[in-house]
Amino acid sequence: MIHAILPFLTAIALSIVAAYYSVIGLAQIFPGSYWPIVIMGSVLEVSKLVTVSWLYNNWNVSVRMMRYYFLVAVILLMAITSMGIFGYLSKAHIEHSTSLAPLLEKEFIYEEKIKVQKEAIENNRKNLTQLDAAVDQIMVRSADEKGAERSNQIRKAQQKERTRITDEIDGSQKAIQKIIEEKSPVSLEIRKAESDFGPIKYVAEVVYGTHDRDIIDKAVRLVIFIIIIVFDPLAILLLIAANQTYQALKKAKEEPEEPKKAIKKKKVDLPPSPSIESLISSGVLRLKETDLPDNHEVIHKDRITKMNDE
Repeated sequence: MIHAILPFLTAIALSIVAAYYSVIGLAQIFPGSYWPIVIMGSVLEVSKLVTVSWLYNNWNVSVRMMRYYFLVAVILLMAITSMGIFGYLSKAHIEHSTSLAPLLEKEFIYEEKIKVQKEAIENNRKNLTQLDAAVDQIMVRSADEKGAERSNQIRKAQQKERTRITDEIDGSQKAIQKIIEEKSPVSLEIRKAESDFGPIKYVAEVVYGTHDRDIIDKAVRLVIFIIIIVFDPLAILLLIAANQTYQALKKAKEEPEEPKKAIKKKKVDLPPSPSIESLISSGVLRLKETDLPDNHEVIHKDRITKMNDE
């Protein structure tokens, strides 16, 4: 009986969990009528299980149109359940992904600020390079002392500009350091939130060869589809298996036990015991007249005497 009860209880447990996910998912698809959708989904889930059980036990005795309609209704209810499960799990993933959006926006703003400061540093360094190039050109054109003096004069004239550029570079570097310090808590929160995506990242890496954010969404949908395939259909098949096992046990219990057959001893045909005459005629036994009792009939004496003579 345990072989029938265990699949039945497992099927009921799977159906309850699938019904919960499905009902909540359907209610989230139609948020304007939350409780009516919950009641409708619950009744449909119970009706599905009852229909499957009845259809299995009465397939041969039910009207053809009725059993075909029940079969189509069960398939459609399984599709509705799967749709509700998909909606529930998708919403859970979207909510978790949405919680990252504000943090990602803050991180993007900080990165843009750092990028602007780095560009300012790069431009200022280019300006310093140009100033150095102007001095170098004077030195190349004139190799005498006047050229060197002219170069020094130009460098002194550039001193104010060079100081300004150097101060701007130092200010940009300090600004970058400050932005990085402000960005660190946001980046830490993002890393903690993305740690929840660790397993699905490995799935995306194995299936799609990368773990980009868009690919992670595809991997999540793939996992949800796999769960749907083995969730509600498995509950239905386990319920059918429980009914099948129960019917088999019931049939075996109703059949009368066959009486044990009596063990018959095999009759062995033994050869007949040889007679005295055959033993005497074959020479195995020889008798004398004195061996016979006194009151033995004469006819027996004659027979024995004749046999001895032969």
